Amino acid sequence: MTLVAEAKGWSGERGGRILGYPVNMKALPAAFFAWRERLFAEGIGRFAHNNVGDPFGSVPVSFNTHDFERELILRFGRIYGFLPSDTWGFLSHSGTDSNLHGMYMGRTLLKARTGRAPKCYFTREAHYSIQILCDLLGLEAVWVGTLPDAGMDPQDLGRKLAQNPAHPALVVATIGTTFKGAIDPVDRIRQVLQGKESYLHLDAALFGGYLPHTSGAGEVCHRAPNGPPGRYDSIAVSCHKFFGFPSPAGLFITTRNNFKRFNERYRQIHNAEYIGHAPGTITCSRDAVKPAEFYFFSTPEALAVQAEDARTILRRTAWLLDRLERDFPMLRPRRVNDLSNIIFFRHPGRWIVEKYALATMHLEIGAGRREYAHVVVMPHVDREMLTGFLADLHRAVA
Repeated sequence: MTLVAEAKGWSGERGGRILGYPVNMKALPAAFFAWRERLFAEGIGRFAHNNVGDPFGSVPVSFNTHDFERELILRFGRIYGFLPSDTWGFLSHSGTDSNLHGMYMGRTLLKARTGRAPKCYFTREAHYSIQILCDLLGLEAVWVGTLPDAGMDPQDLGRKLAQNPAHPALVVATIGTTFKGAIDPVDRIRQVLQGKESYLHLDAALFGGYLPHTSGAGEVCHRAPNGPPGRYDSIAVSCHKFFGFPSPAGLFITTRNNFKRFNERYRQIHNAEYIGHAPGTITCSRDAVKPAEFYFFSTPEALAVQAEDARTILRRTAWLLDRLERDFPMLRPRRVNDLSNIIFFRHPGRWIVEKYALATMHLEIGAGRREYAHVVVMPHVDREMLTGFLADLHRAVA
């Protein structure tokens, strides 16, 4: 009982003050828990299930939730502009797991096409997991410079590609960089990649959840305006960030065509007789409860709530920036684009950083290197919370 009481106190008191990380502490609706109860009544979560294998394939075991997973991927695939007839994916263990699958698929396809391992291109604004995954996959990292808004610089990407003409390019573009909220310009990146053997993966961990409900929906759309699909090859979106799913999980979505070509190569490196087919996933056993639970977030009712949350967080971000610029110009507050729910500013003091769990980083902006903090306006961050934060900020910098 003591541990339960402590957990309750943390989620109620401390959880209600989290401003520095992309976690949605908004209470889940009763309908979600009713859905959980329905699943439990059917045995999902009550005894062993396993989503091993390809959710779009024929699996010889029946203790899975592939039907939920397949429909979930098709629904979100439509949201991201994939053709229903050319959509493949699965629910991964996390956003990093989704990035791993995208980068592994890209490496495999490019090596099969060219006989050479690709080099991996991304910016220093990208999530730190990309560096880990490069090391894990044995990929040489090529750092690409950034534009003033912290997005990837297509011209510098072109220069770096020209320096490595013998190698294909695996490009990881970020839609909502971790600290600054920058959006890499996908269409301009794609133009630079024309004529180059390449694979373009999108890490849209946080922004991929809410952008489809905003004027920035095109940033994560697989289909260019009035054009064919194919702006990128795969996308990763975290379930536990904007959506507020209560445990780590991730969407990984690519085209069925990409998967087919990848799986032809993949089936050559292992014997899949035990499960009757080549699953196309790095992980073998996969959580079967999460796809069934996260299916709730693809329903029309849940999507309507997500649309309202998306509008609200951008409106509140704009309001907070206005107040910070007006009352705290010495902190140099900045929001790099109007689609971002992130504002970063000079470190305001240790106690306020700790009280609101603000993430901090040392940045080189202007002359010199200084420590900055940022606020991520998530759906649980209401006007009352922001007003309290501003009042504390006055005391912190007085």
